[in-house]
Amino acid sequence: MKSILSLILFGLISTGLFSQTGNAIRVTGTVTDVSGMPLPGVNVIVKGTTTGTSTDFDGLFTLDVPAQSTLVFSFLGFQTQELAFNNTSDLSIQMIEDASTLDEVVVVGYGTQKKKEITGAVSVVSSETIENQNPVRIEQALQGRVAGVNISSNSGSPGSASTISIRGISTNGDNRPLILVDGAVIEDLSVINPNDIESINVLKDATAGIYGVRAANGVILITTKGGRKNTDLRVDIDSYVGLQETTRKLPVLNATEYGAIINEAYVAGNQAPPFPNLASLGQGTNWQDEVFRQALLSDVNATVYGGGEKSAYSVGAGYLDQDGIVGGGAVNFNRFTGRGSYNLDILENLKLSTTAIYTRSNRKTLSENALGSVLFNAVNMAPTFNVRDQNGDFTIANGLGNEVINPIAQIANTFNSNEVDKITGTVGLSYSFWDHFTAESRYQFNYSEVRGRSFLPAGLNFGDGKVFNNLGVNQYFVDDSFFRDYTFDNFLTYKNTFADNHNLTILLGMSAFKTSGEFYNFTGRDVPGSTFEEASLEGAGEVIDSRDISGPNEFDQRLLSYFTRVQYNYKERYLLSAVVRRDGSSNFGPQNKFGYFPSASIGWVVSDEPFYGSSDVLSFFKMRASYGILGNDRIGAFGFISTLNAEGTYVFDNELVNGVAAGQLSNPEIKWERQKTFDVGFDSRLFNNKIDLTVDYFKRRTDDLLLVPQVSGILGVYAPGAGAPIVNAGSVENSGLEFSISYNEYISDDASFNLSYNFTTLKNEVLAVGNESGFIPGGSFGFGQEAPARMEAGFPIGYFYGLQTNGIFQSQAEVDAHATQADATLGDLRYVDQNNDGVIDGDDRMNIGDPIPDVTMGLNLGFNYKNFDFTAYAFASIGNDIVRSYDRNQNLTNKTNYVLDRWTGPGSTNAYPRVTIGPNSNLLFSDFYVEDGSYLRLQNVQVGYSLGNDVLVQLGIRKLRFYVAVTNAFTLSKYNGYDPSASSGAPIGGGIDQGFYPVPRTYTAGMNFKF
Repeated sequence: MKSILSLILFGLISTGLFSQTGNAIRVTGTVTDVSGMPLPGVNVIVKGTTTGTSTDFDGLFTLDVPAQSTLVFSFLGFQTQELAFNNTSDLSIQMIEDASTLDEVVVVGYGTQKKKEITGAVSVVSSETIENQNPVRIEQALQGRVAGVNISSNSGSPGSASTISIRGISTNGDNRPLILVDGAVIEDLSVINPNDIESINVLKDATAGIYGVRAANGVILITTKGGRKNTDLRVDIDSYVGLQETTRKLPVLNATEYGAIINEAYVAGNQAPPFPNLASLGQGTNWQDEVFRQALLSDVNATVYGGGEKSAYSVGAGYLDQDGIVGGGAVNFNRFTGRGSYNLDILENLKLSTTAIYTRSNRKTLSENALGSVLFNAVNMAPTFNVRDQNGDFTIANGLGNEVINPIAQIANTFNSNEVDKITGTVGLSYSFWDHFTAESRYQFNYSEVRGRSFLPAGLNFGDGKVFNNLGVNQYFVDDSFFRDYTFDNFLTYKNTFADNHNLTILLGMSAFKTSGEFYNFTGRDVPGSTFEEASLEGAGEVIDSRDISGPNEFDQRLLSYFTRVQYNYKERYLLSAVVRRDGSSNFGPQNKFGYFPSASIGWVVSDEPFYGSSDVLSFFKMRASYGILGNDRIGAFGFISTLNAEGTYVFDNELVNGVAAGQLSNPEIKWERQKTFDVGFDSRLFNNKIDLTVDYFKRRTDDLLLVPQVSGILGVYAPGAGAPIVNAGSVENSGLEFSISYNEYISDDASFNLSYNFTTLKNEVLAVGNESGFIPGGSFGFGQEAPARMEAGFPIGYFYGLQTNGIFQSQAEVDAHATQADATLGDLRYVDQNNDGVIDGDDRMNIGDPIPDVTMGLNLGFNYKNFDFTAYAFASIGNDIVRSYDRNQNLTNKTNYVLDRWTGPGSTNAYPRVTIGPNSNLLFSDFYVEDGSYLRLQNVQVGYSLGNDVLVQLGIRKLRFYVAVTNAFTLSKYNGYDPSASSGAPIGGGIDQGFYPVPRTYTAGMNFKF
């Protein structure tokens, strides 16, 4: 009876409303997300009534709508939208994701959780963010987007890698995070096409413990795009072209300035000036103008996807081609990527999932960030030389030191290629039974072939005594490597809810991992042909096989793990997650092979408490904390036993015979590196979920560091292929604060706005180094000087160790009153006598810089108005130092124009010393060569225009967007080198600049096309 009365009442109300607004019009429409994917189940309601419907599997709906009314569209995870009905019978609605939704599902390792239930520090980067930025490499999409994640560019060269560190540097060894793509381990992100990515989840605290071994440095989970069930065939095409250029050239001396400075240096050294006629020198050759080029970049990607009632599929392909800004086409990276995925519901409770990625890349490089590299030579080559002599031959660079050569000749005579073929695949089965149980098996594999080729033509003469000369025969080098690995995971999940309030999930699993590889190196001498294309080992006068010298070069490493996780929550208010893993590694001996690694995290959703009530100011507030112990085994295989893998030369019958010898000294006592990680933080939403605020404090201490100590040469560690043993002898601690805030404002149907900001503070300190000297050196500076970087207790890892300066000697009285300093005179750097023993020597060195930033920041801005969209991303690094080491400082090498502000007499300057070729101590490593590497970079600015829905309907397509963008738009920094963001990536010695290849500025124009 109540149902009948309700139906009658509903009919009367609806009739009354319709009578007030006129006759109804039948409307059809399509509802999609911002990427054009249809959204099934969207509620479509006539505002102020109960009249409505829902979209079907294709996002379609049909509804009788009265004139002069408003439609309301609502869907979980998306912002509610209202649309004033204007008698249009065919509508196209695009829903905007609600970034603050608490029911968003996040991948957390061997499963998923609602964002509300997560008790750890987990950050998410969506496909929309990646698409807006159009990065060449995935790492570029993380910089500035995720608090606690720092990306340093190893180089701006095409195809070069970046160094990813999550919450600091925790070891002097392999500090890379664990990277999983659809569950498969990936070591090199260059093989992944950013356009194939659906989402990136970063696990930064003890929640990474579910992955156990190798997760101590954090985990990056990458999910690729897949199909969608009950979806017609869809095609997405993304393409762009770009022009690259250098952001900076170093201000070096022109020929006239150079001649004047060199003359002054020679006179100061009691030598005759080599350039008596300065007026004839002119501007000379700017070698940087000669080596830098504007370079092209292009990328095209296509994806086809869809699905039926029980299956979903996705197939994609992409091709990237990028030339280098140094040397133009002589430097190139191209990459073809093919990707496919297929999911099938074999039965209602038995599901199959598969993915496959094939990548083929080829890279040509030039020498970089080293003595004698192309940019090093461009800075140091004398401007008085022409590129070619009167005969049209490349100029010989005599008198400039053994490493400095004509960089144009160097580019023209560099021949190499590095081809990589890689296949990554996953196969998974999921079987649900007994209502609450799910059993899953996953098999993931990687196989790759790396083929390196290089050619050194005969008759190369860059100048007398140059280290790059090849006055002998043609030489051809072949380096082939084969890598394979597999991961086999099996786990059982129990999930149930008791008494409506107690939610329990229990996971039991095991994981087996094996990785192996072989390396083959051949050197062909006197090979036939005169070009790189003609060169071959066939017909060579001599072929040297490295295996004949040091034996087979291969590795085999294995892991076996058992794990369990319990996740519990009460009313989604009190949250608990606990993990225990037992990991075994073949890198350790029988007594230390296995380790136990527990971790746990808790959370409290305070805003769900009855006493909290409702609040529009603070609508959601969750506190959480985590603690865990994680293991790390990232060292070479078989360090616990002695192996015959070094070079040995023996005498048999009065003849020298190549053979093998004992390699790295063994240490049967090595064991797991252990990291204790603690995190406490909160997540909150303010002002009706418009503001999202997250704060974390973290502390990570790594004990039993796996490092290679300094040992006596008497042990034979310096023989070819030999080395010191690996030992557990060190401790490092990282601590800091992460802060993230975002603001989203849906202004109107035509406009929306979002802004996010994050910063991370970091304090890194070495607590102990357990070797005889108490420190581990690293890096290099100049010639014959000790390593400029160290790992030592009480200091940041990799800090710079050198002399401290205190101005410049302005008078002989200052020299006489100062501690004894070798060859010191007026105009020289004045070093501080730290120990007050009256002598300036190595004992006066101290901490003069730190390559680790104190604070990193990211700022992200987005604005949409009608069919236009605008995004901008900025990143800042504050407090990191860089060593300026790109000056060769030979008598006749060029110099940067800072030398024009040199000391020329008492009182002239207190910053830059005199120039001289005579004896002096100004070249000793000191804070004079250490600069502030802090910088602010506008990483990406993009403006796009999308065709309106009416036009899209007429064209029969889902989306057509055009955009222009600038990447690396500008950098603000006091650093005088090419690029303050660059680093070699080494924990010790990574911040030493010997001519970093700068990250280019790129102008792009592109298109997103979906139909």
